[in-house]
Amino acid sequence: MRFPQVSRAAVVRAFKAPVCIEEVPVPQELEPGTILTKIETCSICGTDVHLWQGSLALKVDLPVIIGHEMVGRIVAMGAGTERDSVGQPLRVGDRITWTHTACGRCYFCTVAREPTLCQYSRKYMYERMDVAPYLLGGFSEYGYVLPDSGRVKVPDSVPNDLASMASCAFRSVMNAFDVLGRIDPTDTVVVQGAGPLGLLATAVAKVSGARRVVTLGAPEPRLALAREFGADEVISIETTSHAERLDRVRALTDGRGADVVMEFTGHPAAFGEGLDLARRGAAYVVVGQLGQGTTTIAPSTIVAKNLRVLGSFSGQAKAYWKALQFVANHQHEVPFHKMVTNRYTLDEVDTALTRMKNFEEIKPIIAL
Repeated sequence: MRFPQVSRAAVVRAFKAPVCIEEVPVPQELEPGTILTKIETCSICGTDVHLWQGSLALKVDLPVIIGHEMVGRIVAMGAGTERDSVGQPLRVGDRITWTHTACGRCYFCTVAREPTLCQYSRKYMYERMDVAPYLLGGFSEYGYVLPDSGRVKVPDSVPNDLASMASCAFRSVMNAFDVLGRIDPTDTVVVQGAGPLGLLATAVAKVSGARRVVTLGAPEPRLALAREFGADEVISIETTSHAERLDRVRALTDGRGADVVMEFTGHPAAFGEGLDLARRGAAYVVVGQLGQGTTTIAPSTIVAKNLRVLGSFSGQAKAYWKALQFVANHQHEVPFHKMVTNRYTLDEVDTALTRMKNFEEIKPIIAL
């Protein structure tokens, strides 16, 4: 089977510079375990903005195809790709999302059983686009699924715009809840951040049975949306001080503080506030801190309050599957579609990234 020779794609060649729309080679032969997809949508993540601006804590070797929250329709399949990572049959024409690679052979994959920490992982959007197989980013007409990548079939009932969120934002949220463990029905859960991850976490916490979900963030329209996603209380960080937010949470919890705090802000200063919002013996799950910023805390707070501080990074295939299933099962009660603020073409990527950087978007979509 012959494929197009080239794919138009958004390429970052320099940080803080306009994205280049270029023609990138399409591999003409598929090795075993690989899949070629026609990418249909790719939503924009805050990490895309950090990469574009050169502010990621992770190493990036330019040039790269930007974007990593993609949904693709299978165009061709290499040998051994007849089923997805959870056993569902795959065929040409099916829609899939796919994970960063995990080798399955290193210490972190086998002994630690943490594939997201794989020593030899290859990550979409972080691989050079001038080296085969070229198409390892989301803002591209075609995408190449590597042999060691998990891949999950998208349910027919889940539209592309929502499925693309599941391929990064929502899988990160689902992984965070796996890291956290069980939510008790008496728990008060504080969600720091009213961006895409914070809104999704608000919904999951509520559906998971939390007694009370409190979402902190800004601006007001996002807090209004947080209520629609299940928040019982919202607190604006624009109109309250740190002390006032602490007082509000304590007033809701008989003076104790939150049983669970989950951070999705990306702002280093939020970490210290999260420690203060947590009650003694609470769990604090940190997800949003992928930038290069620093902050100052008193480590004694963690010890004196006997806190469980848990980092949560990315997610493996099961988190993608759980995210897609959550959307499929709850899309008629949770207004996920309201997170999709605008749709852009590939030629409008710069505009979309700029608006995302300026907090004018929640979850914009690049339609390909």
